[in-house]
Amino acid sequence: MTQQKRTQHIDLSRMRKSFALKPIAIGITSIFLAACGSQRQDAVVYSDVQDCVNENPDAVQQCTFAYEEALREAARTAPKYNSEYDCEYEFGNNQCRELETQSGSFFMPFMAGYMVANILSPRPYYQPMFTSYSRYSPYRYHWIGADGYDFGDSKRKRLKVRDSAFDKKPAVTRTISRGGFGSSVRAKSNWGSKSSKGWGG
Repeated sequence: MTQQKRTQHIDLSRMRKSFALKPIAIGITSIFLAACGSQRQDAVVYSDVQDCVNENPDAVQQCTFAYEEALREAARTAPKYNSEYDCEYEFGNNQCRELETQSGSFFMPFMAGYMVANILSPRPYYQPMFTSYSRYSPYRYHWIGADGYDFGDSKRKRLKVRDSAFDKKPAVTRTISRGGFGSSVRAKSNWGSKSSKGWGG
C-alpha cells in the first residue's frame, strides 16, 4: 500500500518533458558539429602524376585518374584569350597553349598542378590549379583555382579548403581580355562570394 501511495506523487508530465528535450538538444548539437566539421578538409596540390605517386605509392590509379580528369577540367574551365600575347602577359612567357574548337581557336594557360583530396578513395576529389609567372601579375606564384579563387603562395602544397572547392565549375565559353585574370581573382578574394561565375562562362 505504501509503495502505491509513493507512485502517486511522481509528476509524470515533468518526466516526459525532461526526456523529450534531451534528444532534441543532442540532435541540434550533432547538426552543428557536423556543419562545422564539413567546412574544411585537407587537400594537397601536386605538379604531376609522379609527384602524387611519390607521396602516395599505393594510389597510382587514383593519382592518374585525378590528373587526367583535372586536365579535362582545365581545358573546360581555364581562362581563355583571343591572342597568345594577352595570355602570356597574364601568365608568363611560354605558359600558354593554343586550343582549337569547333567555334574557333583561343589561348589558355597550362595547368600548373592539380589539387587532390581523399586520394585513397576509389574516386578522389580533384581540381586543376593555375599560377602566373608574369612579372606584371600581382598573383605571380599564387595557386589559382579554376573559378579564379586565390589559394595563396604556390610554394604551399598542403591546403585547408572547403568542400565547395571541389564543386564542378562553370565552363568558359567566351574569351577575356588582358586584365580579366586579375579582375576575376579579385572577385573571388574570399569564400563569402556566392558568385558561380568563373572566367567568363
